[in-house]
Parts: sequence; structure tokens; C-alpha cells
Amino acid sequence: MQDTLPARRIQRVRHELRRRELEVVRAEQPSPGFAAITLGGEALDGFHSPGFDDHLKFMFTPPGGADPVRRDFTPRRFDPGRRELVIEFALHEQGPASDWARQAAPGQRVTVAGPRGSMLVPLDYDWHLLAGDASALPAIHRRLEELPAGSRAMVLLQVDAADRRPLASAASLCLEWTDDAAAQYAALEAVVLPPGDGFIWCAGEAADMAALRKLLLVDKGHPRTASRIAAYWKRGAAEFHEELAD
Repeated sequence: MQDTLPARRIQRVRHELRRRELEVVRAEQPSPGFAAITLGGEALDGFHSPGFDDHLKFMFTPPGGADPVRRDFTPRRFDPGRRELVIEFALHEQGPASDWARQAAPGQRVTVAGPRGSMLVPLDYDWHLLAGDASALPAIHRRLEELPAGSRAMVLLQVDAADRRPLASAASLCLEWTDDAAAQYAALEAVVLPPGDGFIWCAGEAADMAALRKLLLVDKGHPRTASRIAAYWKRGAAEFHEELAD
């Protein structure tokens, strides 16, 4: 089933919701603040994640046998031939998902469900503006890998210095790292949106994203129909996800 919203180039696609029991294949740490966990298993047959910011419901039992925990994560990479799915965790000082990722080891079992649906953003926009904090890095990295030669991407990432990694892309890439939300807001405030048909995607902390939504869609006047701004987390909330604009 596919629903194409009117007056938009973006398409929404629904998928059959399936739960998959998977096993940790590898646990790696690409930088001090991130863990990359590779999951595998025959249950990945038929897995499909066409949207760069798709969300899986990741379900696991924390060490010690407490009640199961559910969190949303973006599929970072999927290899159908090897039946391997990579999920990247932004590691916080504390929290069940970060604690689990730090101790993840081959053989451990987890459950994933979804994605329930995908947002398909055409690759042929004249330009792409991508911004967010550490929680948005996996989706932004995935999108940059998808963009073809000849496309243009402007990226502003609020990430600790130790976690700033090379971001591969065939696109013409302008990348700026910032230290905090205030610096990121100031950098985006200074951006002059290019002419042409552009797409804006932002994700991160709820209050920060609300401020960017007003800046980009109200003050700068970018069309809501060519944007998506999502709150991936909220200070003081254990589990939170909200789409502020799309």
C-alpha cells in the first residue's frame, strides 16, 4: 500500500509489520560515543528499509533480567546477501539502551519490529540540508551515502569532537560540526538557503528541533512540504519520538 501525499514529491510507503528474533553477530565502537551492533539471522529474509530515516522498534532485556525495553533506532545498513543489519547507538552516560550496547556481545538475542513505514525522499532535489545532533548521525550518514554525484548536500552536526568522523558521499558536501545546540542554531541562522527545489531534514532533541522548525520553516520560509523535522528525544523523558514537521 502506498500513499502519495498531494502537492508533494515525497512519498509515504507502508510495510507489513513483522517481529524478527535476531542474534548479535558483531559489536564494534566506531568512535568513543557510538556503538555499531551487527544483527543477523534467517529472520531478516524479506527485511526492507527503503527510507534513510526509517525506524525500527528495538526490544531487549537489560542485564539483570529486568522488564524488556523498547527503543526506536534507524537501520544504519542492511546487507540482504549476508542477512546482516547494523544499528548504531549514540552512547549516553546512562540509560538502558546505552548500557545494553556497551556490553553487547556475539550470541546475544534481541527482537526488532518494523519499519512500519518509510518516507521516500527523491534524490534529485537541487539541494539537501541535513542537521541534527548525535542521535541523527546514523540517518544523516546513511542519506549521504545514498546521494548521487552531482547532488548538493549541506550538513550541520552537533556532535562531540571525539565522534566526528569522515562522512563519505558522492554528493558535493559542505559539512560543519558544532559543539552545542546554540552554536548549531547560530550556524543555521547564518545559512542562506540556495535557490531551487531543496529538501530540509533535521532531527534531535525536542526543544532544539522546535527552535529549528521555526527558524527554517517560518523565519526562512522553506516549504513544509519539502521538509521533515523530528524530535528523536526529549530532555528528562525516557522514551520519546515526535515528528514536528514534514
